[in-house]
Amino acid sequence: MKKSLLNTIAFLSIISILVAGCSKAATTTEDIPLVRTETVKINSYGQSANYSGEVRGRYETQLAFQVSGKVIKRNVDLGSKVSPGDALMEIDAKDIQQNVNISSAQVSSAQSQMQLAATNLERYRTLFEQGAISRAQLDQYQNNYEVAQSAVRQSAAQYTQGSNQLGYSTLVADSSGVVSSIGVEAGQVVGAGQTVLTLVKDGEREIEISVPENRVDELRKAKQIQVAFWALPNVSVQGNIREISPIADKVSRTYKVRISLINPPADINLGMTANVMIVAQSSDQPVSFIPLSAIYQTGDIPHVWVIINEVVTLRPIKVGSFGDNKVQVLEGLQDGDVIVTAGVQKLHEGEKVRK
Repeated sequence: MKKSLLNTIAFLSIISILVAGCSKAATTTEDIPLVRTETVKINSYGQSANYSGEVRGRYETQLAFQVSGKVIKRNVDLGSKVSPGDALMEIDAKDIQQNVNISSAQVSSAQSQMQLAATNLERYRTLFEQGAISRAQLDQYQNNYEVAQSAVRQSAAQYTQGSNQLGYSTLVADSSGVVSSIGVEAGQVVGAGQTVLTLVKDGEREIEISVPENRVDELRKAKQIQVAFWALPNVSVQGNIREISPIADKVSRTYKVRISLINPPADINLGMTANVMIVAQSSDQPVSFIPLSAIYQTGDIPHVWVIINEVVTLRPIKVGSFGDNKVQVLEGLQDGDVIVTAGVQKLHEGEKVRK
């Protein structure tokens, strides 16, 4: 009994020591604050604004049927790659086929009438040459023949039109590209000219951004445009403004801007999110831009917390222009410095932090 009691006491002691050790370790970990950081990049350009954009195709075609009907088949999905001549959608062509059959019958009837008129004209021309009928009677049969000829041409044209409409019942890709949107599904009734899908043609890619009306002039005067992609962190390309919409969006009151890419990477895909940085005129001295949240103001001198060997130290800086939640730093930071960008008011000199 005593041996069992001693074993129990020993076991409880071990558990207490382990719990105390875990609590101490957890407390130690909790005492080291977790901070958000950013690496400083120094360059010789000014930065005026950043815009989020989307990778779009230079040429986008909204496709529609040229006849009305019920969609019975959809051969493509969102993101499908198509080639010229591929059938994308089909509508029910039963009624169109009946119209073609009617036109075909009308052509046959008109041809029969023309043959009869031609026979009569030949017969009465012979009688006229024999002096059996007058010139007026011959002119009447000549007119009947010409009317029959016109009827044949009219019915043939109607048949050709109906045949074309039968071909329009299948929506065909006019170029190679990617399906970027689909507006209808099988079973829906669509009208002639109603957009059913959008095809982005193969070729040039560009970025579409929305710019507030008070920044349009600034965008036109930009010295350089840098485009980065969230999905490609190590890729940055230059861009040029290709088009600025002359009309503001009715809802957002912003202007659509299309930016063409210079030597775009092969890895960019439609719909990717891009960050467009508008670079202002070159500066005489290297500068950097940091978030406003990184500034720690003590008196009249702004400071930032710089992390060195997981320890923060307060460093004074000289600031320049402000804009878009960023501040220009003229002096005090070096390229590659790691600074704290959130929670700066809770830190102390020489405190150890976690990133």
